[in-house]
Amino acid sequence: MGRRPALAKVSFDWGFGDWETPIDAASHIGNREAAEFLIANGARATIFSAAMLGQLDAVKAFIAASPGIQRTPGPHSITLLRHAMAGGPKAQAVVEYLKTVEGADERPVDKPLTAEEAKSLIGAYVYGTVAISSRFEVTANDKNQISIARPGHFARGLTHLGGYQFVPTGSEHVRVRFAAVAGAMTLTVHDPDVLVTAKKSA
Repeated sequence: MGRRPALAKVSFDWGFGDWETPIDAASHIGNREAAEFLIANGARATIFSAAMLGQLDAVKAFIAASPGIQRTPGPHSITLLRHAMAGGPKAQAVVEYLKTVEGADERPVDKPLTAEEAKSLIGAYVYGTVAISSRFEVTANDKNQISIARPGHFARGLTHLGGYQFVPTGSEHVRVRFAAVAGAMTLTVHDPDVLVTAKKSA
């Protein structure tokens, strides 16, 4: 890090705008040593790192300065309270405080899909002219929770909001919608306008 200080501030988009920096990662997994090292080497401290590190006064100051900020999720849609909980005993005071703050653990409710519903959605959805790369792969786990991925990219979990409308992990403003059109299942990505429409291949 001493030779490459810029690495303390690099960021990576896991998909649909779910950006993460090293300090973000250290904060939501509760790695205090890594977070302190990164901050000492130029990483920007955040409300999430403060919560994990147990910096109660800093968390209170963030919320006082920007009322409602406690509702803003971190990378991968991890809430502020969950960051504090990752900090363990040293962050317990922050945990207790955030339990009293409305919205600090606000998450969309994942409405379950039946096995038949999940099965109807999984498959390859093609758009554009190059079928090999211009497509989405939709898969489901054993709990009928579905994920979406482009070839060569990380799969993103989808939270079902109801009516076959989903929000990707870490991308609260994006919507992925499925619908049967002329006998074929289609997938559209909205942010908030339609960005792409793909059709399920046979």
